[in-house]
Amino acid sequence: MGSVRERFRELHATGTFVMPNAWDAGSARVLASLGFEAVATTSSGLAASLGKRDQQVTRDELVTHVAAVSAAVGVPVSVDAERLYADTAAGIAETVDLLAAAGAAGLSIEDYDPATGSVDTLPAGVERVGAAAEAARRHGLVLTARAENHLYGQGDLDDTITRLVAYRAAGADVLYAPGLTAPDDIARVVETVGAPVNVLTMPGAPSVPELTALGVRRVSTGGALAWAAYGALRDAARELLESGTTEFRARNLTAAEIEAAFGA
Repeated sequence: MGSVRERFRELHATGTFVMPNAWDAGSARVLASLGFEAVATTSSGLAASLGKRDQQVTRDELVTHVAAVSAAVGVPVSVDAERLYADTAAGIAETVDLLAAAGAAGLSIEDYDPATGSVDTLPAGVERVGAAAEAARRHGLVLTARAENHLYGQGDLDDTITRLVAYRAAGADVLYAPGLTAPDDIARVVETVGAPVNVLTMPGAPSVPELTALGVRRVSTGGALAWAAYGALRDAARELLESGTTEFRARNLTAAEIEAAFGA
């Protein structure tokens, strides 16, 4: 386990890598078979696979999911752990311990609280990141701190950067402000925060080569791949229902691809 966690940390040292988000063990195996060096989980994709909406998955369900994904692939797995399912430092540490035992190489903590529909105050966010960082260090996990205010429209770029800098000082290894799309904003974050930056791919965001040129260290997809897969399922089912044909089979994985992903 140590070597996987060390490899994940090393990926953040130089260059840019893409870390796609898998929603189950099978999707993780497909992604790993394609050559991605690390995969992440996605809270919305996991929730959908359980027939739920985002932010409705329990901690036990997440831990079980992480154990399954980690066992299925030989690459590092980073966990979208939402708020780490706790309001106290002790509770945060307990969740980190459980995810580490399940095989995670890294995890994230976000500062949006769905219970209140608001972003944490800066002091509260810093305290929570510090608790997560202390627990993550015990296991050699890479901790990503997320500033959610930009995503939820509850603050400007200056506020986002202030939060990210403070989270870095509290012990976060990677910084992430989902929702940023303007190249100038991303460049300013990269230049200011003093740590590896993760950017979420989304409509209007720069391409991966453009993000590389901006100095972004890591690129993730969030729930996008899961929703693309569900969209393909919808299209195939509609074809079957409305025309009775199965032209969708032309887009299936090939036998060689299935063997590469699931044969070993």
